[in-house]
Amino acid sequence: MSLRIAADNYSVVVREYDEERDKVAVEEMERRCEFEQQGAGSPSLVTDLMGDPISRIRLFPSHLMLVAEYGVEREVVGVIRGGVKTVTRGKSVYAKVAYVLGLRVSPTHRRLGVGAKLVQKIEEWCVRQGVEYAYMATDCTNEASINLFTLKCGYTKFRTPTVLVHPVHAHYKTLGSNIAIVGLPPRLAGSIYRRIFANSEFFPKDIDTILSNKLNLGTFIALPKTSLPKWDPKIGILPSNFAILSVWNTKEVFKLQVKGVSALTYACCVGSRILDAWLPWLNLPSIPDFFGQFGVYFLFGLHMEGKGASRLMKSLCSFAHNMARDDDGCGAIVAEVGHRDPVREAIPHWRKFSWAEDLWCIKKLTTAEEGANESCEPSDWIKSRSSSSVIFVDPRDF
Repeated sequence: MSLRIAADNYSVVVREYDEERDKVAVEEMERRCEFEQQGAGSPSLVTDLMGDPISRIRLFPSHLMLVAEYGVEREVVGVIRGGVKTVTRGKSVYAKVAYVLGLRVSPTHRRLGVGAKLVQKIEEWCVRQGVEYAYMATDCTNEASINLFTLKCGYTKFRTPTVLVHPVHAHYKTLGSNIAIVGLPPRLAGSIYRRIFANSEFFPKDIDTILSNKLNLGTFIALPKTSLPKWDPKIGILPSNFAILSVWNTKEVFKLQVKGVSALTYACCVGSRILDAWLPWLNLPSIPDFFGQFGVYFLFGLHMEGKGASRLMKSLCSFAHNMARDDDGCGAIVAEVGHRDPVREAIPHWRKFSWAEDLWCIKKLTTAEEGANESCEPSDWIKSRSSSSVIFVDPRDF
């Protein structure tokens, strides 16, 4: 099935992505989009997908990728992706949602309605899948994307999580004294996560699938060494003081590259690494080579409880940093949390590389029976007040 619209006496055809037919054309079109962004006169972060363009959404239980063709020669001028899952909307209530991502329109074919038609077509598929809400994420400064979704496609500005970035240095970070860090098997980690994130927003129902995926490098819990002999994970009782997180390796899905910086900025970054190499005993926080392709570790499921929990979380983040330090080509560790989440203040990060608001927009598509609630829970998630300060950011969304 395809959708056609008139444009300059030609037509735009929106259809499902075909790997054999479209892979090269999609990659070339997305490179042109990245090149245009790079030439905008300010530093930009370029994304290079690893493997097939559809690989990123294959991690969702149900997914679709669409392309838009234009003209007699059927040139690929647009692309969009979508993944469907079931998540919490607070107070242990679930909703079936679709995450819309990867919308690109060729710079030479904009203002023809291609982007809006791609969104419309992916939404039609979502409705057939029984999706109740569709949402997307974008930089709060991306006016073109925000205007498309909010003004033309009926989305509402919904949540603004904070993205925290910490470069991976050449030196190992010291872990807190008297702190034990224990790796958890996926089944136990999933059980703990379901308990502590039951009242959060966007916690995925298929958490066990995520934790058992090869991209998940492990789930780790930090607790005081004095608590270690008393804690028996088999009985399901959490220690009174602990911090927990999981580490997701995005290197196998995409790599990043910073382009468009000034010569002075470039020289300062290179100089920090040279100085660090000459004087390694100073443990200077040199800046990694962000000007070549690099990968990142994404931290998710961050939670802490009890006295001194902030110190435990900082040690966990240092542990993740040291994992990344041993992985060649990993340039940063990244976490995304709700801006009111208490864990935010405990995550080490560099302000210059982080951003306070990652805008999420949402749209109600259908009324789903799944997650129906016999209580007074409002039927519309968008109109109801947020019941939690915690947003669980799915690593598949990053």
